[in-house]
Amino acid sequence: MEKGTLIEFRLQGERHLAVVDRPEGKNHLIALDQRGKLHKLHPRQVTYTVADSTYEPSQIPEFIARVQPYLDPDSLELAWELLVEEGEAVTCADMAQLLFSEQSPPQCYAAHCILFEDKIYFKQKAQTYEPRSASMVAEIKHQLAAAQSKHQEQEEFLKRVQQKLGGEQVEWVDSDRTRFDALERFVSEPDKPSRAVQETLEALKRPQNPENAFDLLINLGLWRPHQKYLLRHKIPTQFRREVLELTQQYLANPPTDPDSDRLDLTHLKLYTIDDESTQEIDDGLSIEDLEDGTQRLWIHIADPTRLVMPGDNLDLEARRRSTTIYLPTGMIPMFPSELATGPMSLVQGQVCGALSFGVILDQDGAIYDYQIHPSLIKPTYRLTYEDVDEMLQLGVQAETELFAIANLAVRRQKWRKSQGAISIHMPESVIKVGNDDQITIEVLEDSPSRQMVAEMMILAGEVAGRYGQAHQIPLPFRGQPQPELPSQEELLLLPAGPVRFCAMRRCMPRSEMSITPTRHASLALETYTQVTSPIRRYTDLMTHFQLKAHLRGDPLPFEAEDLLETMQSVTRTAKDASEVERDTNKYWGLEYLRRNPNQVWQVLVLSWWRENENKGNILLEELGLELPMRFQRSVQLGDRLHVKVSHADPRKEVIHFQELANSEAQLPFNSKLEDGSASAVNRFA
Repeated sequence: MEKGTLIEFRLQGERHLAVVDRPEGKNHLIALDQRGKLHKLHPRQVTYTVADSTYEPSQIPEFIARVQPYLDPDSLELAWELLVEEGEAVTCADMAQLLFSEQSPPQCYAAHCILFEDKIYFKQKAQTYEPRSASMVAEIKHQLAAAQSKHQEQEEFLKRVQQKLGGEQVEWVDSDRTRFDALERFVSEPDKPSRAVQETLEALKRPQNPENAFDLLINLGLWRPHQKYLLRHKIPTQFRREVLELTQQYLANPPTDPDSDRLDLTHLKLYTIDDESTQEIDDGLSIEDLEDGTQRLWIHIADPTRLVMPGDNLDLEARRRSTTIYLPTGMIPMFPSELATGPMSLVQGQVCGALSFGVILDQDGAIYDYQIHPSLIKPTYRLTYEDVDEMLQLGVQAETELFAIANLAVRRQKWRKSQGAISIHMPESVIKVGNDDQITIEVLEDSPSRQMVAEMMILAGEVAGRYGQAHQIPLPFRGQPQPELPSQEELLLLPAGPVRFCAMRRCMPRSEMSITPTRHASLALETYTQVTSPIRRYTDLMTHFQLKAHLRGDPLPFEAEDLLETMQSVTRTAKDASEVERDTNKYWGLEYLRRNPNQVWQVLVLSWWRENENKGNILLEELGLELPMRFQRSVQLGDRLHVKVSHADPRKEVIHFQELANSEAQLPFNSKLEDGSASAVNRFA
């Protein structure tokens, strides 16, 4: 290039003009910009050469001023319309002639600038520009409009977010839900952040990790801290529209009962026994005096299969959820609450459909005879466990049926113990959280009423299992391998009570599910299936489907292979739900302790998990909570210590305790310290 040639080059993406000064070696040249700054350039870096004139660097501003009036990109569309039919490529000089009727250096350079920046009408081909087809131009315009709309949506979304974070009232729009969904997915699937999530967190100057995404959802009032576990496991909290529509349809017009010849048991006095807060009443108890002087126990189980058909929307939704989840803040039901607490439940004073198990026990407590019937029942009393304990203790004469049931439950329990049943009694607590986030923790008592109901539910499970085994019906049978417990001598070396039971619990293998019967070691039963909670446990519902179809003489809804596949899928989901319950209860347990930093707790040294590092588990007996602790001195299992919480972070699942000397431990025992109130059984380590 000659000295004085005006050229354009790009520096960090920006357009610059300079005048060629001299060559530099074989492959470079030196150019001066309008400020006199030297630039060493390779010819490939030159994007345009102004022809037929020479310039001084001081003339560059004047040249730019002459170009400026022609830089109108809108004029390019008209030129494209004239050229598109012929499809001929044009040079910058040709375009200057077409647009400005002149080919002077400023006009030619202006044409270059417009063409070079154009992304719609022309594509560059060497030193020329070729018009794009009409269909391609239309597609590009559509994409640009969509991108512009998306950008505008993002800007408006961020504006609403900033307003909400600033404490203003905000009304979210439909497109916001998509971005919230993306943030929620990032929390549950950290390895898959979407572009929308990255843009949102970047715009808000927040680090791009799942914790910050969840913090944002909390700050926006969309989630609460303890609900992270629901999000992590993708637990649905709302029912789908088609499920709600079917619910309303069944409430208005219940479907025809497939069991038209139900056994009428409405004449029996029937007790339902639950916690006061229980809403899904799914079992009840009766006793019948027979002519030969024997008594028949009746265990009545709610019958949701009157309303649910295998494969319909209610069934598929229940299968997807697998179980009702009980959290301190409330429950997430398997069926819509209007059904679960209404026509599916055993409601006091109403005639209800049930699946009833009639059982006669022998003198030892083994099953002598049994029968199973779809039935009609009418619950007489709805009682709490506390009601029943009081009635049993006072010996209320009017309720001889209740005493008979309790006596048979004791007989049954003794029989199972004689068969090798293993009983482990560890404290369990119920954590409740009210609408104002007030927390209460109450330890459940292993009372006669709870033992009675538990025995009756186990009995129904054995009867269902026996029936399935006798008729070769595939059911979700439960079994448990025989544990290798510590020897009697080893157990006697441990303090009686929770420490000894904890040592036994650690040896207990998990229960297993199979479509064929297998022994359940801790229950001491040769065959067993869960059948007593079909409103809130899908495997129980499957058992009902199978048993009732066989009782009617209908084809089984689930053949063996289908049952196994469904059972495995449901079990995986139920495991996630169990983890959510455990983690949420742990969160609120730690939060309760965090809020009571000055409370002195008496704890029991329960077990070791790293004895060589002085790390073990303690039991807060007042609260029924098992937690880890690192001891600062040598302690023994069964020792009782006085501790205070030195640090607790529920969201990080961290807690540290400080042991107090006897002089510091003025222990004000409060069996029900309150900080508030919903229900869930809590046991965690």
